[in-house]
Amino acid sequence: MRNNIVYSGASELTYEIREIVAVAQKIENMGVEITWENIGDPIAKGHKVPSWIKEIVGDIVTNKDSSYGYSPTKGLLETRQFIADELAKKCDSNGGCSAKITPEDILFFNGLGDAIAHIYSKINEHVRVIGPNPAYSTHSSAEAAHASAPHLTYKLDPNNGWLPDIEDLRNKVKYNPSIGGIIIINPDNPTGIVYPREILEQIVAIAREFDLFIVADEVYTNIVYGGAVMTPLSDVIGDLPGMSLKGLSKEVPWPGSRCGWVEFYNTDRDPIFARYVKSLVDSKMMEVCATTLPQMALPAIQSDSRYHAYLDENNERYNRRAELFYNTLSPITGITCAQPKGALYATVVFNPDALKSHQTLPIENSSIKDFIEPLVKDIALDKRFVYYMLAATGVCVVPLSGFNSDLPGFRMTLLEVDDVKYARTLETIASAIKQYLAS
Repeated sequence: MRNNIVYSGASELTYEIREIVAVAQKIENMGVEITWENIGDPIAKGHKVPSWIKEIVGDIVTNKDSSYGYSPTKGLLETRQFIADELAKKCDSNGGCSAKITPEDILFFNGLGDAIAHIYSKINEHVRVIGPNPAYSTHSSAEAAHASAPHLTYKLDPNNGWLPDIEDLRNKVKYNPSIGGIIIINPDNPTGIVYPREILEQIVAIAREFDLFIVADEVYTNIVYGGAVMTPLSDVIGDLPGMSLKGLSKEVPWPGSRCGWVEFYNTDRDPIFARYVKSLVDSKMMEVCATTLPQMALPAIQSDSRYHAYLDENNERYNRRAELFYNTLSPITGITCAQPKGALYATVVFNPDALKSHQTLPIENSSIKDFIEPLVKDIALDKRFVYYMLAATGVCVVPLSGFNSDLPGFRMTLLEVDDVKYARTLETIASAIKQYLAS
């Protein structure tokens, strides 16, 4: 072309969670049944939306013509008021939050992917936001793309239950003055960790010391199990500027609703942060608004007396999955894994030097073997394992290198509804790991 129209951050936009689907689909077309463990879509894994939730949505669609129209730019006022009131109730019940909000501090987006794209694209391109390693790739890719440089990360330690390395975070913030914010994903994707309150307080202390803001992705705030306690950012942020990202997609579940929102904290404490938040609102105004229907349904769903019992039932199932994951895979020599306590995922890390470039798995179908072997040349070693396991067994997981991580491993989900199939999948993965490492 006459001019190079590609923007400088384009190469940073990667999403291995979906990119591996193209490879898996070609293998599926060659006759292999695929076990899809790559993406956190409860609907795709067989979860059923309760009939009472369908009735709420159906009543709105049938009887409220306004659900077909635009909403205000920030979102429906009655829904934003409901969210603010619910946060106030939680603050009162647990002894008080360090940050409270009004409806004006809430902004709706078409899912958190939309929110994340806006959040980083509106930050000054010379300012960086440091996030966890492993990272959720939507955050890491969007942040890297805005800066046209690799995402900056602090370490999560697989040998310490995936807790953040606070000293690593502090040193990176101290010696990199371009860092203006910190990303927290709690409960975490991909590791399943739920951050203890004291860890969050230490992160807030670092942000306060260096005058940073905090982005807390809390979309899994109600998916916590195994005795873990979820401490929201609002409980510990104090007078610091920050934001919490929340949504309907995983817990209802309703990922196709594309309904997420951001709660902004302490916008009145810092004029620069206030101007930044205004730029997000102005940007959303250019798109007019977020989708109306799920906003209208949200208060009725979350205030229904059956909602928390429904969440509890789901969380009990996730806890059983997490226990079985840990009991099946943790005894294997050559890997490290921690038992998840929140979100929908479980992560395995290969120990240092466990993976080699010569390791393989037997692939019975010669056509699949001919297809996969050219793909495993000159790629990350964990991705090599994932491709071989996919070709040999049909189990599709995501390499940890796809989560902006220097730790080799993979992520799977806790979403399978069939107990027998889930156990069989874990046994297949365990067998593949042992055979691959021994090859």
